[in-house]
Amino acid sequence: MLNNTKRIKELYEEIQRKIFYIVPGKWDELYLYASIIDRLGKVQTGEMYFYFMPKGILKRKFINVYEVPAKYDIEEEEYLKLVELLYDCIKKLREEFAKTKQAIWSNITITIKNSRFKIEYNYDKILGTQESYYNHHIFWRYKYLNIEPHSKKERQAIEQYLNNQRPSEKKDEEYDTGIYLKRKTNIITYDTTDFKSTQRVEYLATKQETKKVKNQILCNK
Repeated sequence: MLNNTKRIKELYEEIQRKIFYIVPGKWDELYLYASIIDRLGKVQTGEMYFYFMPKGILKRKFINVYEVPAKYDIEEEEYLKLVELLYDCIKKLREEFAKTKQAIWSNITITIKNSRFKIEYNYDKILGTQESYYNHHIFWRYKYLNIEPHSKKERQAIEQYLNNQRPSEKKDEEYDTGIYLKRKTNIITYDTTDFKSTQRVEYLATKQETKKVKNQILCNK
């Protein structure tokens, strides 16, 4: 059972705050995925991406985090710093789980919808290869966004993910609560002074998928 300490609840609030700052305009729902993999030598790798649905009536379509700078005329480098700060906050959440002697999750899915904030904690063993990242991303979009595979390659990706899935001995857990904050959309004035210049952001995208979706943000720390 989850032990949501005062510090963990503070981090939930901070994660929401950062999400509301970096998602522009008005939107109805958001789905975020993040993973953290512990490597040898205290090295961590992982990925993060999220999609949100803008408010509207006609031609509603999920927008990928990496489409934001072009669609909303935002400077890309500065925007990615904000995305990286969000990922850092999620890492702090995982570190707090370790400090409070709780099971350490490998990945999470955050859902914000109908004024609810939900985190699904998953304890699967992640392979951490580019192929496994891609396969999971296609499966995740299908599961949470109802985006059907558009090609034979995407259908194969889902099949490979299901065939290669390595379930954990621990059952997935979930935290669900009301949103803590009023939504804010001014990402231009967000303070990025706590971003470390040594942090790196890399894209993982295939030529076939670049126009459809820019995939994961890969983090190596």
